Amino acid sequence: MTPTNKILDQENIRRAMMRIAHEIVEKNKGIDSLCLVGIRTRGAVLAERLSACIKAIEGKTVPVGILDITLYRDDLSMVAQQPVVHETLIDFDISDKKIILVDDVLFTGRTIRAALDALIDLGRPATIQLAVLIDRGHRELPIRADYVGKNIPTSLDENVKVVLSESDSKDDEVVVIKREQK
Repeated sequence: MTPTNKILDQENIRRAMMRIAHEIVEKNKGIDSLCLVGIRTRGAVLAERLSACIKAIEGKTVPVGILDITLYRDDLSMVAQQPVVHETLIDFDISDKKIILVDDVLFTGRTIRAALDALIDLGRPATIQLAVLIDRGHRELPIRADYVGKNIPTSLDENVKVVLSESDSKDDEVVVIKREQK
């Protein structure tokens, strides 16, 4: 794979996260009953960053949880013979809460479908909204994001790679990588 285009750098990612935080606060008329749940791995990092942005705006902390969707995937048998299951870390009751589900890239919608199933198994939220850093299109399921950092039109022979310092030990960036033809 060869990088074809750097879409966002560290500063642009920070700006996008701050804008999403403002949109979340505005749409929900504050942060009462609001909780953030990030999809492991980069969604969890972005949820923590959103929480910090919301705290800078509202002066209060929003609870953050981490959701592992491994066992809810519809392609589990294709991922690995022995998939690695990580712990879901949500130490608050999600019932009757406004949940903001956070992920890095929205593509086919299958990851989000799995996350919705996992969340519903934990309780009955009042609402579930979706925040993503990148929406690249190509949906296979009727799922859309409520909050988007950047829409990036892509072809199916491209991948979108999100690099975050907390999970990748590199400077933040979003790049589009073209798959090499075989």
